[in-house]
Amino acid sequence: MKSSKQNVFVLSAIAGALLVAFGPARAGDNEVTQLTRPDSQINAGAAYVDKDNQRFGEYTGLTKEGTYGIVDFSLVRRNDSAGTSFSLYGRNLGYEDRELRLEQKRQGDWGYFVDYSRIPRYDPYTVSTRLAGMGTTNQVENGNPTAADYHLKTTRDRWTLGFEKALGAGWDVQVRYRNEQKDGSRLYGQGTFGSWRFLTDLIDQTTQQIDALMNYNTERFQLTAGYYGTSFVNNNSKINTTAQPPLGAAPFTEAALPPGNQSHQVYVTGGYNLTKLTRGTFKLAAATITQNDAWPTTPVPGITRTGLDGRIDTLLAQAGLSGHATPKLSWRADLRYEDRNDMTPVDAYWPSQNTPTSTSNGSNEPRDIKTTTAKAVAHYALPMGFRLTGDLGYEQKNRSSPPVRSVVYREKTDETTLGIEMRRAVAETLTGALGYVHSDRGGSGFLVNYLNNGTTIGSNLIAPLHLADRTRDLVRLSLNWIPTDPLSINFRVDEGQDKYTGTGQGLFDLGPKKGKSQNYSLDAAYAFSDAWSGTAWYQINDNRAENKTCASATGTNNACNANLTANPVWGANVKNLSDTYGLGLRGNIRSNFKIGADLTQSKVRDEFDLSSIAGGAVVSPADITTKVTTFKLWGDIGIQRNSGVRLEYTYDRYQTDDWTWANWVYTDGTTVLQNPNQKVNFVGASYYYRFQ
Repeated sequence: MKSSKQNVFVLSAIAGALLVAFGPARAGDNEVTQLTRPDSQINAGAAYVDKDNQRFGEYTGLTKEGTYGIVDFSLVRRNDSAGTSFSLYGRNLGYEDRELRLEQKRQGDWGYFVDYSRIPRYDPYTVSTRLAGMGTTNQVENGNPTAADYHLKTTRDRWTLGFEKALGAGWDVQVRYRNEQKDGSRLYGQGTFGSWRFLTDLIDQTTQQIDALMNYNTERFQLTAGYYGTSFVNNNSKINTTAQPPLGAAPFTEAALPPGNQSHQVYVTGGYNLTKLTRGTFKLAAATITQNDAWPTTPVPGITRTGLDGRIDTLLAQAGLSGHATPKLSWRADLRYEDRNDMTPVDAYWPSQNTPTSTSNGSNEPRDIKTTTAKAVAHYALPMGFRLTGDLGYEQKNRSSPPVRSVVYREKTDETTLGIEMRRAVAETLTGALGYVHSDRGGSGFLVNYLNNGTTIGSNLIAPLHLADRTRDLVRLSLNWIPTDPLSINFRVDEGQDKYTGTGQGLFDLGPKKGKSQNYSLDAAYAFSDAWSGTAWYQINDNRAENKTCASATGTNNACNANLTANPVWGANVKNLSDTYGLGLRGNIRSNFKIGADLTQSKVRDEFDLSSIAGGAVVSPADITTKVTTFKLWGDIGIQRNSGVRLEYTYDRYQTDDWTWANWVYTDGTTVLQNPNQKVNFVGASYYYRFQ
């Protein structure tokens, strides 16, 4: 006897066969009419998921075995004499990731819309814990007598309102407002050295955005002035924690949650056609970001303010020119300047760290950054169909220097980029391009890092990745081939390499050494006939990084720990390798029967290759491989000219040997695990009806 799951597939196949055999042919739709006067439509049915899962329904809510409703609709009304239209759309109303939109407008005059969407996110891991008070701000470690399994989840409910109005004489105004409420729980925790406790972050957050702008347009001049503002409110400021035996007291009885913040930006941007061949553009903007929530916990002694009083002011100026110097030569030049001024007061929030042998004094670190960017691009048409493109770019960053630093630092970095590309139609059916980009980053001298006593040299062995000297080379080849009318093929290769220069400090010259990226992509499309077409694509990505490091460094001699047997120096060659392919097929079996099929597979492998440079041996962690295979099959069977049935089937398989959580247990005994092999079958059937 067949199982109930097997019967679902059998019944779907029988229903499809009957509709193919007895459903009358549907006349071809007038595509132009469909685009200019779209039909209203109702689509309703049911879907079935055959297994509980954690990945397939992560963002749709289809995580449980069972039946789900399929409900989609569109209602469209037009009044040609008045030039107005009204539309109401609904999508995935039977699922959790549902959407609704109402819109009304008069072409070239006014319009408004109201948009709603729900975005769920189911955490792909199963938490087994004795934590009590999950879903509240009062949580007790080991508060339950036995461990239970939990699946954490967050949901975002988003409302968007929009309005636009033409004011005449080239002026119009647009306003967008969005309110998003996010609720649920996610992984959280607290710890000190040797003790790591599991908690959940109780999510009750509201984010609001408003974007208002006014436009002015003439034949030669375009101007936009606008305001963009955001507000983030966390309705939970902290979590209160206690612990039950056999655990000792919680490391911290209060854990602060992300504080609220606000941002405001005013800007003006525009463009002006200076001549028929030359155009100028510009943008000016001023922004302020603040964080003024009151402290959720008692501040340390000596701090009299009731909150961070965080503030960052940013000024931006940008200008550009573009044009044609000759019929064969076109060019563009842009200049951009941004001044980020961090005005947050400085206080010692962890004064116990301020010791003569430490590189931290417990203070927060304001970061001022001034960024200047310039870029010039030129295109020149050469004889024999060649087209030459050259570009030159420059970026300089000036950073404020904190008085106390944990690592080596430099105040200024500058990077120059030079690129060249040659493009040509090699033949009537083949177009190719070959490009090369070189960039070189340097900067001011590295500042010596001292301990808090001001005289003893701290660790200056490793330059942070974004501050280290680096050269980057990238070669790019692309081909577009159309050997016959129904066949097109695109091929692209990117080969990149980074080389880093360290600080020159210490015996082993630690830090980032090399980076490498190789990306290959091939895609093809073929029309077998007027009724059948197919697509295929394949992509390979190979990204690698090499660096040297040591387990600990001594500040007094600016070197790795003298006990290299216990604290070796090692090199790490980290790799991320992925290959992905996809196949697609579309066809018309009959005028009233359309089908489609898609197969995609992605395989990603992370490799951690460690090698000993000096001292004791090091052991490389095991590689991690994740593979996702998805097959989709759908059919659209017309019963009458304006009605029909849609059938869909999806097979999804997720496989991984990810060990990162499998080898971890919290001090309180909590584990966070996932099913490493998940297979899901999804079947859906729905009836649709179109009407005017």
